[in-house]
Amino acid sequence: MTHRAKNPIPCALTIAGTDPSGGAGIHADLKTFQELKSYGMSVITSIVAQNTTGVQAISHVSLDMIEQQLDSIISDMPVHAFKTGMIANKEMMELIYKKMKNLDAPYVMDPVMVATSGDTLIEKEARNYLRTNLVPLTTVVTPNIPEAEFLTDKKIETADEMKEAAKLLVHEYGAGAALVKGGHLEGEAIDFLYDGKTMQSFSSPRIHTRNTHGTGCTYAAAITANLSKGYSLYDAVKEAKMFVTAAIKYAFDLGAGSGPTNHWAVRLEQDK
Repeated sequence: MTHRAKNPIPCALTIAGTDPSGGAGIHADLKTFQELKSYGMSVITSIVAQNTTGVQAISHVSLDMIEQQLDSIISDMPVHAFKTGMIANKEMMELIYKKMKNLDAPYVMDPVMVATSGDTLIEKEARNYLRTNLVPLTTVVTPNIPEAEFLTDKKIETADEMKEAAKLLVHEYGAGAALVKGGHLEGEAIDFLYDGKTMQSFSSPRIHTRNTHGTGCTYAAAITANLSKGYSLYDAVKEAKMFVTAAIKYAFDLGAGSGPTNHWAVRLEQDK
């Protein structure tokens, strides 16, 4: 493997499914990387026919092609941080585990299981493999409340239960850190980050909008981009929270369903 020494260009890799409507998945990740000045690379796991109303069809990329995509990147390009999104089945997870377990780069897991529209994106057998094998590889796992409930087998209805879930993900399931996102609870949008020692909170006023397509992908991608630039985990999450909050605030009212977030919204905030 021959990478250029002391490469000054931060590089981020996303391993996920597609979204032809441009709001989530690989498309959202690459837009986010670009906005945050990290060179974006991608490995596609599934081709998804989806839009703001839901998922219409899914076609998985062959394991051989996923492996070749990963090999193409790892053998030639620097990876300063990477994230995973939609990994639909156990076989894909086993391959990604084998390829990425020794990569010396921060790993952000967005445990994508259900789309904003409610459509299931992951096979049942794969959920347990993700929890027992991929979670322990992570620098940070970023579940929303339904995802955190599945990962911990605990009901979450309060801020204290969110904190407990974050602790369980670290101490019980081996995550490097856990960011449990509070978007599904009422009131202020509060997320809790636990790194095994310290519990930090990140809050923003709740924005009442139906246009939240791709928020989870965008948030995790922003964390990944920031980590690729050498940010501490706390600073990476802090900046990503501001990025995704602006993206929701200025979300696009496009399509007949849940419209996409605005990936250049942070520039609108800066221009104020």
